[in-house]
Amino acid sequence: MVGQRALRRPPGLLLLTSFCLLHLGAAGQPDEEVASIQGVRGSSVELACGSQPAPLVVFWSFIPLGSLIPWPVAVTNGAESKVEAGASALGAVSLRNSSLVLGELRESARGHFLCQALHEAGGQLRTTYSHFSLTVLVPVSKPQVRLSEPSPVEGTFVVATCAVREGTEPVIFAWQHQAPQGPGETLVGVTERLFRLDPVNRMHLGWYVCSAHNAVNRLSSDEAFLDVIYGPDDPVITVEPPHFTEEGFWASEKEEVTLSCLAASNPPSHYVWLRDHSQVHTGPTYTITRTSRAHAGLYTCLAHNSRLDTHTQTTVQLTIYYPPEGQPSCAVLPTLGAVTLVCTWPGGLPAAPLQWEGPQGTGPAALSNVTWSHAATQLANSSVFTCTGQHPALALLALCRITLWEPLQRPTCRTMATTGDQFIMLSCEWPGGEPPALLSWLDGQQQPLGSSSSSLAVHVLQAQEDLAGREFICRGTHPLRVPDAHCRLQLEAPQLAVAEPWVSVLEGGEAWLACALLGGMPPAQLLWLGPQHLPVEPGLSGFMLHHEGTRLRLGIQAADPAHHGGTYHCVAHNTLGSSSQSVQLEVLRYPAPPNVTIRSLTYGRHRREVQLQWAIRGPGNWTGFLVQRRAGVPGPGAGAWETAAGDIEPESRTRRLGGLDPGVLYAFRVLALNHHTTGHPSEVKIPADSPFSAYPAVLGAAGTGMVVATVASLLVFQYAARHPETFPCIETPSTIPGSDPAQESMDVPVNVTITVTATP
Repeated sequence: MVGQRALRRPPGLLLLTSFCLLHLGAAGQPDEEVASIQGVRGSSVELACGSQPAPLVVFWSFIPLGSLIPWPVAVTNGAESKVEAGASALGAVSLRNSSLVLGELRESARGHFLCQALHEAGGQLRTTYSHFSLTVLVPVSKPQVRLSEPSPVEGTFVVATCAVREGTEPVIFAWQHQAPQGPGETLVGVTERLFRLDPVNRMHLGWYVCSAHNAVNRLSSDEAFLDVIYGPDDPVITVEPPHFTEEGFWASEKEEVTLSCLAASNPPSHYVWLRDHSQVHTGPTYTITRTSRAHAGLYTCLAHNSRLDTHTQTTVQLTIYYPPEGQPSCAVLPTLGAVTLVCTWPGGLPAAPLQWEGPQGTGPAALSNVTWSHAATQLANSSVFTCTGQHPALALLALCRITLWEPLQRPTCRTMATTGDQFIMLSCEWPGGEPPALLSWLDGQQQPLGSSSSSLAVHVLQAQEDLAGREFICRGTHPLRVPDAHCRLQLEAPQLAVAEPWVSVLEGGEAWLACALLGGMPPAQLLWLGPQHLPVEPGLSGFMLHHEGTRLRLGIQAADPAHHGGTYHCVAHNTLGSSSQSVQLEVLRYPAPPNVTIRSLTYGRHRREVQLQWAIRGPGNWTGFLVQRRAGVPGPGAGAWETAAGDIEPESRTRRLGGLDPGVLYAFRVLALNHHTTGHPSEVKIPADSPFSAYPAVLGAAGTGMVVATVASLLVFQYAARHPETFPCIETPSTIPGSDPAQESMDVPVNVTITVTATP
């Protein structure tokens, strides 16, 4: 092929080219130079053929990777040059003097280039060779972030892929996470194309960007949003203004109070407020414009995640404070060689704290009444004592001028375990004072551990089991304190105790298991294990966890024998060991409710209502009653039973039921209920007419008839008296002496017909 191509070249160049190809060493051994060159696809690279004086002839050839056969690229003798037509596969090929310039570099230019140069030196011809190994680098394309699940549920897993179409290896990846709030965070250590979040949690929510780079360039992807679904967490209730008590929060009487509820959730939670188990508000914020003592009680915030259909709740106690009347009363009672100060301020809720302060430190404190006695020799000149009376509902403060030069109280010793329980940190603090106190740690043999420091001393120990039982002392020295102050702590494995080893509860009820940490230093972590020896998760399967200082209470709501019965373990663990105590939970089923019998069932007015009475037969527990009815007499053609009255109080024994059709014959029955069981139905009865239901109609008709008859009789006799000729049988007798008028009238017959029609 080389010969065929050479035929098309100019004669002079053909001879020179043949000479370079065939006569490789006219004057001894050729010189060889080898170099590795890197170029970027699309850019240019220049291959220089040696650094000696200009050669007579230069011939360039190329050997592709994986091949041993060279093919010509270009040749020049200084006066003229020729580039092989097929060299365009390498890019835009040109010659600059003896150098080969490759522009618009292509990937096919990977391989070995050979420069053969013919020089004249000292009247002799010599050949030099330059070998170049060219590597063509390809820039990385713009990466794309692909998420296996854009909206995962917390606890599942997500795989993020940084997809790059092309780029010369090695390609190095980097991931960056941008939370919705806060600065961006580079995920250190994640340099792979695939990034797995397992399990995914709410801290992973946000925008993700991946960048890819190689030896040529670096590009970053567009943002991809990972929307993690979670919550709601246990709500956190805050009160504004923020006033805290051991039980919860307090507010002054007649002030405005705002209760705010926040439960971390995605999507955001829906909130409902309850006071003493009655709903008072919906929404995250509940405002009481003017508090009174009636507003005190338990406030519960219910949080609901509509996406996951999950609920959580938190309850706090709100106490209404009111101050004592008047102001504190202070008195000074001098005694022999001493001074007694008395301060009183009775009343109020809570009782007002009173405290004396003097030049030698904080004096005694008490509620409502406090007394402080001082030896006169201990007092400095111009000492000022102040009784400070405070109340949360009022800000009453007496004048106080005091300069304390000695730290208050004594050093405070604490200990904690570092991450991974590899080390135990001893911390001693004694703030204040002028000058500040010097603190140092000592072991049980009073040997110092480390150097002294001001106000705060820290010593780190390697966590080992043989540290259990060892005592450590923090010594605090101050010029005004004699003797030195100390605090001590002893390292020990945790110890546990349970409130009750056996707990019984009726199904559907609420049970509480409690365990307390009796000892342990550093402070131990408490957790409950369920019957399956797995940690109990609050908010799932009706479980609740309440931390109360050194106690951990486990609550079980809506107890179910199949899911909640069994042995629970309370486990405490610190760096020196662990301890466990078990509690057996027994979930009992509710007994069946008693039977019910109907005592009476009668119609009311117009047969549109009935009056029902019933009674309990036999023992049993019940929480209410249910009345059912159906149309038609008992038999195959009777209708289905339907509820006539529900949610009847357990103490009720009678019920008036309306809404009946007078043309329909009804049958009724009564059932007793408890929380989870329905008793046997009572006998079926049909309403009967009341025996007194016809009395009003009969009495009304009789009364009307008597009135009409009386009026008619009076009218007839009056007419007869005025018109005697109309009634010939009625004559007015003359008075005969000695005769009885009454007897005569009885001898004269009178016929009178009276017709009375009475309509009821």
